[in-house]
Amino acid sequence: MQYDPIKRVLGDVFNKTPFLRRIFYNLLDLLLLRAWHVHKELRQWAANRKNEEQHILDAGSGFGQYTYWLSSQSSRWSILAVDVKDEQISDSNRFFRAIGRQNVLFRIGDLVKYREENTYDLILSVDVMEHILEDVEVFRNFQASLVPGGILVISTPSDQGGSDVHGDDETSFIEEHVRDGYNIQEIQDKLFSAGFSKVEARYSYGKPGQISWRLSMKYPLLMLNTSKAFFILLPFYYLVTFPISLVLNWLDVNGKHASGTGLIVKAWK
Repeated sequence: MQYDPIKRVLGDVFNKTPFLRRIFYNLLDLLLLRAWHVHKELRQWAANRKNEEQHILDAGSGFGQYTYWLSSQSSRWSILAVDVKDEQISDSNRFFRAIGRQNVLFRIGDLVKYREENTYDLILSVDVMEHILEDVEVFRNFQASLVPGGILVISTPSDQGGSDVHGDDETSFIEEHVRDGYNIQEIQDKLFSAGFSKVEARYSYGKPGQISWRLSMKYPLLMLNTSKAFFILLPFYYLVTFPISLVLNWLDVNGKHASGTGLIVKAWK
Protein backbone atom coordinates (compact mmCIF):
# COMPACT_ATOMS: atom_id res chain seq x y z
CA MET A 1 0.00 0.00 0.00
CA GLN A 2 1.23 3.51 -0.81
CA TYR A 3 1.16 5.71 2.29
CA ASP A 4 2.29 9.04 0.76
CA PRO A 5 -0.95 9.74 -1.19
CA ILE A 6 -3.00 9.31 2.00
CA LYS A 7 -0.59 11.57 3.89
CA ARG A 8 -1.06 14.23 1.23
CA VAL A 9 -4.84 14.02 1.59
CA LEU A 10 -4.57 14.32 5.37
CA GLY A 11 -2.23 17.28 4.97
CA ASP A 12 -4.69 19.04 2.66
CA VAL A 13 -7.49 18.57 5.20
CA PHE A 14 -5.65 19.60 8.36
CA ASN A 15 -3.50 22.40 6.91
CA LYS A 16 -6.50 24.63 6.32
CA THR A 17 -6.16 26.40 9.70
CA PRO A 18 -3.69 26.29 12.63
CA PHE A 19 -6.54 25.07 14.83
CA LEU A 20 -7.14 22.03 12.61
CA ARG A 21 -3.43 21.28 12.53
CA ARG A 22 -3.27 21.31 16.34
CA ILE A 23 -6.22 18.92 16.40
CA PHE A 24 -4.38 16.70 13.92
CA TYR A 25 -1.24 16.61 16.09
CA ASN A 26 -3.28 15.71 19.16
CA LEU A 27 -5.01 12.91 17.25
CA LEU A 28 -1.65 11.53 16.08
CA ASP A 29 -0.33 11.61 19.64
CA LEU A 30 -3.33 9.65 20.86
CA LEU A 31 -3.67 7.15 18.03
CA LEU A 32 -0.08 6.40 17.07
CA LEU A 33 1.52 3.98 19.50
CA ARG A 34 4.99 4.99 18.32
CA ALA A 35 4.21 8.52 19.55
CA TRP A 36 3.51 7.10 23.02
CA HIS A 37 6.87 5.31 23.03
CA VAL A 38 8.79 8.29 21.63
CA HIS A 39 7.23 10.72 24.09
CA LYS A 40 8.18 8.40 26.94
CA GLU A 41 11.84 8.55 25.87
CA LEU A 42 11.73 12.30 25.25
CA ARG A 43 10.21 13.00 28.66
CA GLN A 44 13.05 11.09 30.30
CA TRP A 45 15.60 13.05 28.28
CA ALA A 46 13.89 16.39 28.97
CA ALA A 47 13.43 15.92 32.72
CA ASN A 48 16.42 18.04 33.81
CA ARG A 49 16.94 20.09 30.65
CA LYS A 50 13.93 22.39 30.34
CA ASN A 51 15.84 25.37 31.69
CA GLU A 52 18.95 24.67 29.63
CA GLU A 53 19.73 25.63 26.05
CA GLN A 54 19.53 22.54 23.88
CA HIS A 55 19.99 22.06 20.15
CA ILE A 56 17.73 19.42 18.60
CA LEU A 57 17.51 17.87 15.14
CA ASP A 58 14.23 16.28 14.06
CA ALA A 59 15.67 14.07 11.32
CA GLY A 60 12.84 13.22 8.93
CA SER A 61 10.20 15.47 10.46
CA GLY A 62 7.18 14.46 8.36
CA PHE A 63 4.11 16.41 9.49
CA GLY A 64 6.17 18.00 12.28
CA GLN A 65 4.24 16.55 15.21
CA TYR A 66 7.38 15.70 17.23
CA THR A 67 8.87 19.13 16.60
CA TYR A 68 5.57 20.59 17.82
CA TRP A 69 5.74 18.55 21.02
CA LEU A 70 9.40 19.35 21.65
CA SER A 71 8.98 23.06 21.00
CA SER A 72 6.15 23.17 23.55
CA GLN A 73 8.44 21.86 26.30
CA SER A 74 10.90 24.76 26.45
CA SER A 75 11.43 28.02 24.59
CA ARG A 76 15.16 27.64 25.28
CA TRP A 77 15.43 24.67 22.97
CA SER A 78 16.42 25.37 19.37
CA ILE A 79 14.96 22.84 16.93
CA LEU A 80 15.86 22.23 13.31
CA ALA A 81 13.54 19.85 11.45
CA VAL A 82 14.62 18.42 8.10
CA ASP A 83 12.75 16.36 5.54
CA VAL A 84 13.04 15.59 1.83
CA LYS A 85 9.44 16.58 1.03
CA ASP A 86 9.33 20.27 0.21
CA GLU A 87 5.55 20.58 0.56
CA GLN A 88 5.68 19.38 4.16
CA ILE A 89 8.56 21.75 4.92
CA SER A 90 6.71 24.79 3.56
CA ASP A 91 3.45 23.80 5.29
CA SER A 92 5.25 23.30 8.60
CA ASN A 93 7.16 26.58 8.45
CA ARG A 94 3.92 28.43 7.72
CA PHE A 95 2.13 26.74 10.65
CA PHE A 96 4.90 27.32 13.20
CA ARG A 97 5.20 30.97 12.19
CA ALA A 98 1.43 31.32 12.57
CA ILE A 99 1.50 30.02 16.15
CA GLY A 100 4.58 32.07 17.09
CA ARG A 101 7.08 29.29 17.73
CA GLN A 102 10.30 31.21 17.12
CA ASN A 103 12.62 28.41 18.24
CA VAL A 104 11.78 26.16 15.26
CA LEU A 105 12.95 26.04 11.65
CA PHE A 106 12.04 23.49 8.97
CA ARG A 107 14.46 22.90 6.10
CA ILE A 108 14.72 20.54 3.13
CA GLY A 109 17.53 18.07 3.75
CA ASP A 110 18.77 14.66 2.64
CA LEU A 111 19.93 12.71 5.69
CA VAL A 112 22.39 10.72 3.57
CA LYS A 113 24.26 13.99 3.02
CA TYR A 114 23.23 16.13 6.00
CA ARG A 115 25.94 16.65 8.61
CA GLU A 116 26.61 19.48 11.09
CA GLU A 117 29.69 18.67 13.15
CA ASN A 118 29.25 18.74 16.96
CA THR A 119 25.98 20.66 16.89
CA TYR A 120 23.08 18.76 18.44
CA ASP A 121 22.33 17.56 21.97
CA LEU A 122 19.49 15.38 20.70
CA ILE A 123 18.72 13.86 17.31
CA LEU A 124 15.30 12.30 16.86
CA SER A 125 14.51 9.96 13.97
CA VAL A 126 11.01 8.48 13.97
CA ASP A 127 10.02 5.93 11.32
CA VAL A 128 12.66 7.21 8.90
CA MET A 129 15.42 4.62 8.67
CA GLU A 130 13.18 2.03 7.03
CA HIS A 131 12.94 4.43 4.07
CA ILE A 132 16.71 4.93 3.60
CA LEU A 133 18.92 2.33 1.95
CA GLU A 134 22.23 3.99 2.94
CA ASP A 135 21.53 3.66 6.66
CA VAL A 136 25.12 3.35 7.92
CA GLU A 137 26.05 6.60 6.17
CA VAL A 138 23.13 8.30 7.90
CA PHE A 139 24.21 6.89 11.26
CA ARG A 140 27.72 8.28 10.68
CA ASN A 141 26.22 11.68 9.93
CA PHE A 142 24.14 11.53 13.10
CA GLN A 143 27.17 10.59 15.19
CA ALA A 144 29.26 13.41 13.74
CA SER A 145 26.44 15.93 14.21
CA LEU A 146 25.97 15.19 17.94
CA VAL A 147 27.95 16.97 20.61
CA PRO A 148 29.97 14.69 22.92
CA GLY A 149 27.46 13.03 25.26
CA GLY A 150 24.60 13.77 22.86
CA ILE A 151 21.91 11.18 22.22
CA LEU A 152 20.19 9.73 19.16
CA VAL A 153 16.65 8.36 19.60
CA ILE A 154 15.25 6.13 16.83
CA SER A 155 11.85 4.51 16.32
CA THR A 156 11.76 1.99 13.46
CA PRO A 157 10.13 -1.33 12.53
CA SER A 158 11.83 -4.54 13.67
CA ASP A 159 12.32 -7.78 11.73
CA GLN A 160 9.81 -9.50 14.03
CA GLY A 161 6.87 -8.50 11.84
CA GLY A 162 7.72 -4.85 11.28
CA SER A 163 6.01 -3.30 8.22
CA ASP A 164 3.46 -6.13 8.77
CA VAL A 165 5.82 -8.71 7.22
CA HIS A 166 5.69 -12.09 8.93
CA GLY A 167 7.23 -14.42 6.33
CA ASP A 168 9.60 -14.59 3.38
CA ASP A 169 6.68 -14.60 0.92
CA GLU A 170 5.17 -11.37 2.28
CA THR A 171 5.95 -7.80 1.28
CA SER A 172 5.85 -4.61 3.33
CA PHE A 173 2.46 -3.11 4.15
CA ILE A 174 4.01 0.26 3.28
CA GLU A 175 5.44 0.20 -0.24
CA GLU A 176 7.82 3.10 0.45
CA HIS A 177 9.86 0.99 2.89
CA VAL A 178 13.25 -0.18 1.57
CA ARG A 179 13.61 -2.74 4.38
CA ASP A 180 10.97 -4.67 6.29
CA GLY A 181 12.61 -4.06 9.66
CA TYR A 182 15.82 -4.21 11.65
CA ASN A 183 17.20 -7.13 13.57
CA ILE A 184 17.93 -5.75 17.03
CA GLN A 185 21.56 -6.90 16.94
CA GLU A 186 21.98 -5.57 13.39
CA ILE A 187 21.02 -2.00 14.23
CA GLN A 188 23.16 -2.03 17.36
CA ASP A 189 26.17 -3.25 15.37
CA LYS A 190 25.62 -0.60 12.70
CA LEU A 191 25.45 2.17 15.28
CA PHE A 192 28.64 0.99 16.98
CA SER A 193 30.35 0.83 13.59
CA ALA A 194 29.24 4.44 12.98
CA GLY A 195 31.14 5.52 16.08
CA PHE A 196 28.58 5.55 18.88
CA SER A 197 30.00 4.63 22.28
CA LYS A 198 26.83 3.22 23.87
CA VAL A 199 23.66 1.73 22.34
CA GLU A 200 20.44 0.52 23.96
CA ALA A 201 17.53 -1.07 22.10
CA ARG A 202 14.17 -2.45 23.16
CA TYR A 203 11.13 -3.84 21.41
CA SER A 204 7.93 -1.85 21.06
CA TYR A 205 4.65 -3.01 19.54
CA GLY A 206 4.39 -6.21 21.55
CA LYS A 207 1.16 -8.19 21.50
CA PRO A 208 -1.05 -5.31 22.74
CA GLY A 209 0.59 -2.86 20.37
CA GLN A 210 0.18 -5.09 17.34
CA ILE A 211 -3.58 -5.35 17.95
CA SER A 212 -3.81 -1.59 18.52
CA TRP A 213 -1.88 -0.87 15.31
CA ARG A 214 -4.28 -2.94 13.25
CA LEU A 215 -7.31 -1.26 14.80
CA SER A 216 -6.07 2.32 14.75
CA MET A 217 -3.86 2.37 11.64
CA LYS A 218 -3.84 -0.62 9.30
CA TYR A 219 -7.57 -1.13 8.80
CA PRO A 220 -8.41 2.60 8.44
CA LEU A 221 -5.54 3.06 5.95
CA LEU A 222 -6.67 0.09 3.91
CA MET A 223 -10.16 1.55 3.78
CA LEU A 224 -8.89 4.98 2.74
CA ASN A 225 -6.63 3.44 0.13
CA THR A 226 -9.71 1.78 -1.36
CA SER A 227 -11.79 4.95 -1.43
CA LYS A 228 -11.48 8.44 0.04
CA ALA A 229 -15.20 8.21 0.77
CA PHE A 230 -14.25 6.27 3.90
CA PHE A 231 -13.24 9.62 5.45
CA ILE A 232 -16.94 10.04 6.19
CA LEU A 233 -17.04 6.76 8.12
CA LEU A 234 -13.81 7.24 10.06
CA PRO A 235 -15.32 9.16 13.03
CA PHE A 236 -17.82 6.35 13.61
CA TYR A 237 -15.15 3.70 13.23
CA TYR A 238 -12.90 5.38 15.80
CA LEU A 239 -15.82 5.96 18.15
CA VAL A 240 -15.95 2.18 18.57
CA THR A 241 -12.23 1.28 18.37
CA PHE A 242 -10.60 4.30 20.04
CA PRO A 243 -11.19 3.28 23.71
CA ILE A 244 -9.82 -0.20 22.98
CA SER A 245 -6.72 1.24 21.29
CA LEU A 246 -6.04 3.55 24.25
CA VAL A 247 -5.98 0.64 26.68
CA LEU A 248 -3.79 -1.44 24.36
CA ASN A 249 -1.36 1.46 23.88
CA TRP A 250 -1.02 1.94 27.64
CA LEU A 251 -0.32 -1.77 28.10
CA ASP A 252 2.31 -1.73 25.37
CA VAL A 253 4.18 1.34 26.63
CA ASN A 254 4.19 0.15 30.24
CA GLY A 255 5.12 -3.47 29.51
CA LYS A 256 8.35 -5.22 28.59
CA HIS A 257 8.34 -7.27 25.42
CA ALA A 258 10.54 -10.24 24.53
CA SER A 259 9.67 -9.49 20.93
CA GLY A 260 7.81 -6.81 19.02
CA THR A 261 7.28 -5.38 15.58
CA GLY A 262 8.92 -2.07 16.50
CA LEU A 263 12.23 -0.96 17.97
CA ILE A 264 13.12 1.96 20.19
CA VAL A 265 16.86 2.57 19.97
CA LYS A 266 19.05 5.04 21.88
CA ALA A 267 22.68 5.72 21.02
CA TRP A 268 25.16 8.07 22.70
CA LYS A 269 28.19 9.78 21.26
